[in-house]
Amino acid sequence: MRTLLARVPCSRSSRLVASRSFFHHNTVRQQPALTAPLRKDFASYFFHNDNWQNRPAEPLPTFRESAVLTPKRLLSIYAQLAKTRLTVLVVLTATSGVALSPMPTTLPILLSTALGTALCSASANTLNQLQEVPYDAQMPRTRQRPLVRRAISPLHATCFAIVTGISGPVLLWTMTNPLTAAIGAANICLYAGLYTYLKRKSISNTWVGAVVGGLPPLMGWTACGGKLLPASDYPVTFFLPPFLTDVPLDVSMIDNPLGALSLFMLLYSWQFPHFNALSHLLRASYAQAGYKMLSVLSPQENALVSLRHTLLLVPICSILFPLSGLTTWTFALTSLLPNCLWVRSATAFWRSCGEKQARSLFHTSLWYLPLMLALMMVHKQGVDWTDWGAAKGGDSVEESRAEESQRRPA
Repeated sequence: MRTLLARVPCSRSSRLVASRSFFHHNTVRQQPALTAPLRKDFASYFFHNDNWQNRPAEPLPTFRESAVLTPKRLLSIYAQLAKTRLTVLVVLTATSGVALSPMPTTLPILLSTALGTALCSASANTLNQLQEVPYDAQMPRTRQRPLVRRAISPLHATCFAIVTGISGPVLLWTMTNPLTAAIGAANICLYAGLYTYLKRKSISNTWVGAVVGGLPPLMGWTACGGKLLPASDYPVTFFLPPFLTDVPLDVSMIDNPLGALSLFMLLYSWQFPHFNALSHLLRASYAQAGYKMLSVLSPQENALVSLRHTLLLVPICSILFPLSGLTTWTFALTSLLPNCLWVRSATAFWRSCGEKQARSLFHTSLWYLPLMLALMMVHKQGVDWTDWGAAKGGDSVEESRAEESQRRPA
């Protein structure tokens, strides 16, 4: 320390530095030696550093062992493969087709339609995830899916998709009819095949996906015995407002192809503002994964398509549904308020193309569909909710058809 003081010029600042150095030196010597853990800095791994060769090589973890698939964890993974929230929405629309059908139904048919539709949806969603693992890994919203984080093997997921994809249509075939089973199987192929393929090829994937969303109500319609196409014994019938016609209501003619078309068009048009608003919020992730979405290529056109189908839903609810006979003409009035609110939200999204407006439109779509289905049930043709006796819906249709067949000559 004397040598250090001798070399430093004699000044006040130098003396202060020397005293601080002396104090620090004594403090360090008085403190007990602590064994600090070795720091693994980036420079310590350079080849010119001796530590690279002297330190023993530490084994690096090449993989993380997956958790044991307990029954509870396995059911959770199956639910994620099936996309539970989406499947619940699909089942809701399918059972609404059963509830709005004028044909008589039973509880086993209702439950079988719901379960069979859920199995078909689970299979389609699983097959979709099996094909999109590399792309889901690039999106923050989907990178925690079971196949991406390897919570389940692709073979296991494929077996789950096959089992649900076969049992769903078989259940529908056995408990309802072959037409309902065929629609369920076609929906699996359409979603897991054409829609999934087009997502990276063309913006038309959104229109194909809208068709997929419009088919479940038809499954509920056909499960009760309804038909989809007009025929000589199954004509299209128009139910005009009471002030435009004096013809008495014939409830036996409510079961006509126009009712099935109305249900399909409601779900088909609802898909566009619902999905386009969501895709606008996720357009950066879609672009990163390479998906051809309209919100990525043309956000303004994406908002315009949403507005078009939102406007189209006004005549669908206020004209097509009452004209088909599924609902009374009172539904044309009560449905105007929800439609006006949704048109207002879609217009705001089209004008600004902002994320705030897109989020508002998406949230509006979540309450719009259940509300409209509930209003349809309230205004269902042939049902008097003030009468606590026997329902007048499907039974009246069946009785009217029986009476009509008896009046026909043998």
